[in-house]
Amino acid sequence: MCGRYTLTVTIEQLMAHYLLDSGALVPFHEPRYNIAPSQQVPALIHDGTKLRLGPLKWGLIPAWAKDEKFAARTINARAETVRDKPAFRLPFQRKRCIIPADSFYEWKRNPDGTKQPMRIRRTDGGIFNMAGLYDTWVNPNGEKISTCTIITTTPNELMEPIHDRMPVILPEDQLSFWLDRRMTDTGKLQSVLLPYPSKLMEVYPVSAKVGNTRVDDPSCIEQISEQHQEETPDSVPPTLFTL
Repeated sequence: MCGRYTLTVTIEQLMAHYLLDSGALVPFHEPRYNIAPSQQVPALIHDGTKLRLGPLKWGLIPAWAKDEKFAARTINARAETVRDKPAFRLPFQRKRCIIPADSFYEWKRNPDGTKQPMRIRRTDGGIFNMAGLYDTWVNPNGEKISTCTIITTTPNELMEPIHDRMPVILPEDQLSFWLDRRMTDTGKLQSVLLPYPSKLMEVYPVSAKVGNTRVDDPSCIEQISEQHQEETPDSVPPTLFTL
């Protein structure tokens, strides 16, 4: 599962990284240290002509859903079943996106049953590309709501002691392939949904405060000594479901 992540760069740095038109700034973005489900997140799509960066709400609501409650079960999509699940089948074929990040959090279970939050990032600290899907749902008032999900896969060697899932991180040379709307071969698309190489990633413990969605500041990413931390209702990740 991927239920928290960070994007600590400025909008200008994000636009420069993806070589996007500087005139198309996304005004809502600022450095984020604790991004959580149901929040607006920056996502990259290809509109058939060029790359575009815009906001999507994290938690996919398929176009045919009856209400917004569906989003609580679709913050992640499993790579192994993304071709088959009704909520993801059509988006996987036609509505793929990239969700930029520079780290994600996962909770490692200790022998005593407590959980230690860990920050996982690239060894160079750079931006990486989480594979995502998006869709647009129209609510009863006629308002269009654009939402997304992050695809997860089996863990690499670094992640295996921490959690049994990790987000699919696509290398730069696969971005064009993933975002190409003309590509509808779901077998070929599924073949790139692999664990990111362990040798390119690092992990360290952080404060339990990252479990509290109200905390979003640089202290969330500060390394601490891995030790027992008392957990409170505000310091543990919410219970989320993955289809």
